[in-house]
Amino acid sequence: MFLIWCSRPEGVLHSFPYSFSEGRSLAGALFVFIGVGLCWKTVSIFTEHGEGTPAPFDPPKKLVLLGPYKFVRNPMMVGVWLVLSGEALIFGSVPLGVWFLIFFGLCLILIPFWEEPDLQNRFGESYREYMRKVPRWIPSNFSSLTKNNPNYH
Repeated sequence: MFLIWCSRPEGVLHSFPYSFSEGRSLAGALFVFIGVGLCWKTVSIFTEHGEGTPAPFDPPKKLVLLGPYKFVRNPMMVGVWLVLSGEALIFGSVPLGVWFLIFFGLCLILIPFWEEPDLQNRFGESYREYMRKVPRWIPSNFSSLTKNNPNYH
């Protein structure tokens, strides 16, 4: 809805032409597609296996360690970043690009200083072990994490 509102005549995006024939827009569409899929998968895992939601008022009651969470600790946020950056590329929008950068910067601060301490308090040593083995944003070798561990599916 936000994009539709901004794209109306005289809206923020109205003056930024876009075309799906350009490589930039195709890359943006790919980012959005992957990001939406990643967000969908992670929210589904939270509700099905974590017995909660991403919302702060109903957080997962169980630590989620499967699916994309085997590769990075914050795949949902990576998905959101892909969607926001993809929208900026599709529409060639500087304001959307700036919004992505602001949101990205806030995540770089809030996740290590607010979310991760909260998860350590709620899940204790299980989460600390997970932090030691799984990177925050960029996937790395996860075979040692999943090998012989029944919590990882």
